[in-house]
Amino acid sequence: MDTSKWVVIRGSFELNGWGCGYRTLQSICSWIIQNGPPKTASSDEVPNIPTIQQKLVEIKDKPERFFGSREWIGTLEAIYVIDTLYDVSCKVLHIARSDSIAKHADTLRDYFEQYGGLIMMGGDMDAASKGIAGIHVSVDQDVYLLVVDPHFVGRIKTKEELYTKQYVKWQKVEDFVDSSFYNLCLPMLKSRELAA
Repeated sequence: MDTSKWVVIRGSFELNGWGCGYRTLQSICSWIIQNGPPKTASSDEVPNIPTIQQKLVEIKDKPERFFGSREWIGTLEAIYVIDTLYDVSCKVLHIARSDSIAKHADTLRDYFEQYGGLIMMGGDMDAASKGIAGIHVSVDQDVYLLVVDPHFVGRIKTKEELYTKQYVKWQKVEDFVDSSFYNLCLPMLKSRELAA
């Protein structure tokens, strides 16, 4: 793969918890904690699932019965939690079923160059949440996204294991589900490296 036009997340993040939407959100929270001042003293730890669910009930996005449930969350819920816990605004990028992810390559590249954060991506037909940590446009104009799969569980022995088991992989945008719409959450907080 030609690396002349690739842009990736700046900083590091952790995967915690269960449920792909929760895990992707927790990874973004970890990145935010490392790159910006938390809104409150209680926001210096990655929120666990009960805390995430409680926040969504408190802001009246979810009914009381949601707390303690095993219901999934999506991109919009992640945006609400990020705003509530960290006072960080997020841009929503909606990609319709009839639209191509590749048409949004410039927006994604600009985001990674200007902010350097982790993006949450989820859809309807492709309901598995995923983190997007980078973009690559080849000399042939093929577009790839660096996907961080939140379904990884356990400890890795080497970084290479993440690649060999495809928990972190470059995925051609044509390989995403074309019958699915996608919502992307782009946290509007610059990485420390870019803010310096």
